[in-house]
Amino acid sequence: MSGNKSTRPAAPAGIGTASSGPNLKRRRLFQGAVAAGGLAAAGIGGLRAAGAQEEATEDVGALAVHPGMLHTQADFDRMAAKVNAGLDPWLSGWNRLIANGRAQSTWAARPTAVIIRGGTGQNYPQLYNDIHAAYQNALRWRVSGSTAHRDKAVQILNGWSSTLESVQGNADRFLAAGIYGYQFCAAADIVRGVPGFNLGAFQDMMTSIFLPMNNSFLTNHNDACITNYWANWDLCNMASKLAIGIICDDSSITNEAIDYFWNGEGNGSIENAIPFVHGNGFAQWQESGRDQGHSIMGIGLMATFMEMAWNQGVDLYGANGNAFAKAAEYVARYNLGNNDLPFTKYSWGTGQNCAYQEHTVMGAGGRGQARPVWEMVFHHYTARKGFALPNVANMCGANSPEGGGGDYGTASGGFDTLGFGTLAHVRLTWDEMPGNLKPLG
Repeated sequence: MSGNKSTRPAAPAGIGTASSGPNLKRRRLFQGAVAAGGLAAAGIGGLRAAGAQEEATEDVGALAVHPGMLHTQADFDRMAAKVNAGLDPWLSGWNRLIANGRAQSTWAARPTAVIIRGGTGQNYPQLYNDIHAAYQNALRWRVSGSTAHRDKAVQILNGWSSTLESVQGNADRFLAAGIYGYQFCAAADIVRGVPGFNLGAFQDMMTSIFLPMNNSFLTNHNDACITNYWANWDLCNMASKLAIGIICDDSSITNEAIDYFWNGEGNGSIENAIPFVHGNGFAQWQESGRDQGHSIMGIGLMATFMEMAWNQGVDLYGANGNAFAKAAEYVARYNLGNNDLPFTKYSWGTGQNCAYQEHTVMGAGGRGQARPVWEMVFHHYTARKGFALPNVANMCGANSPEGGGGDYGTASGGFDTLGFGTLAHVRLTWDEMPGNLKPLG
């Protein structure tokens, strides 16, 4: 891919290295900036590091690329060509998609006025099941041309945009606003412009219900200590905000989301999500001492954010010397059963008073869990950029073909990412991989 904007310069010495530690009192530069609209003028291409002298700016313009969230038109063309030719692994990925019960044009949606995640009266599974049904039907239409699946996706999205009034619950409501916000938009972007899809109503739903919650969490963090919430909480709200900016053709929203990736005070920003960069191509993920289910979830969410930015012409994958690739290698290697990884003590504050907590060893909970996050990561760094990611490659091989929502159990964790990476993100077969892949360093 050509024309991607350069990433921010590497962090100053001592930031994000194995010798540095998280600061319990992180900067609050982002506080109030969203409401003030102060970031819009910076432009995506001109974002700057905290404390650095402001650089020349460059804006992507008012109109986003469509389709241009998790997939571009070139991606859809590749999927269709490979499946129609009966080529693996794409055909295996396609067969996994069409076997999913949510990918059927007979799916019965259940739009609801009030969705609750966390606390009394939880009903959010009907939201995530319908979103995944919309996405899967839309993806199926793009590959096969089936208008029945296209129309089902439109029906689901229109039903929710004309019905949903609020997302409620305890703190988990912010997870719902983030995860389902970006997933809603990813499905809508696929059918944008087709007959019958009410784009205006959908945009209104996203900007009146989801975006205010995304902004509230990223600026206030539910009134907790800034380090209280794990990287996943920030990342899903960042992804939702970026996706809303794209679906609404609002560059000020996308600029704010990408500025947070660089400069955000919470754990979703690049230097907080990846606090320690070790040698030999590894970097420690913020949740690695917590457990592996959430660590893998974080890899999927940051990859989602980066892929959406990439498809809008912004390269975040290369940030801080490909730090994310090193973190993905780190998480993948541990989940493949290896115990030879370094671990630097990670400390943070919890609650409203920043009570001290620390992790001193890797968290083994959920180790080896299958989640459909790896193909997107591997095929960016290897097929697009020519880097060797042996551990991520082994995770891809162990989990191929990747499925999607409904293929990994009925609990919400199985719906945290949209999946189907084997169909959607594989660009080269194993035999087609370059023989001179570069080490991450």
